[in-house]
Amino acid sequence: QVQLVESGGGLVQAGGSLRLSCAATGRTFKNATMAWFRQAPGKEREFVAAISWKADRTDYTDSVKGRFTISRDNAKNTVTVYLQMNSLKPEDTAVYYCAGHRYLYQTGPLTPAGFGSWGQGTQVTVSS
Repeated sequence: QVQLVESGGGLVQAGGSLRLSCAATGRTFKNATMAWFRQAPGKEREFVAAISWKADRTDYTDSVKGRFTISRDNAKNTVTVYLQMNSLKPEDTAVYYCAGHRYLYQTGPLTPAGFGSWGQGTQVTVSS
């Protein structure tokens, strides 16, 4: 059974840091690009960051470059994906979702439609 479970969200003041984790099991996620998306109230789900299956390529949306870092650990049965978020801003407030790409060995498209496996989301709230 495919399962992605996020953790690490919470409430933080502007300028603070959080580290999100995602444990992915039940599919060959070790051969898939993994990503983080976020969705703020009243807005569409947007791409945040992605990492290729070998971790040799990372992509970020412009608004988080230099502040967020995505990484992954391809263990035997569980792939864990991290999102280190520094210098957080109120506009980073959203529900953050972990996702596994629909196709193996693909680095794109980095849109919600390109990802077929999703976690339940974790809330990140940044106060000003």
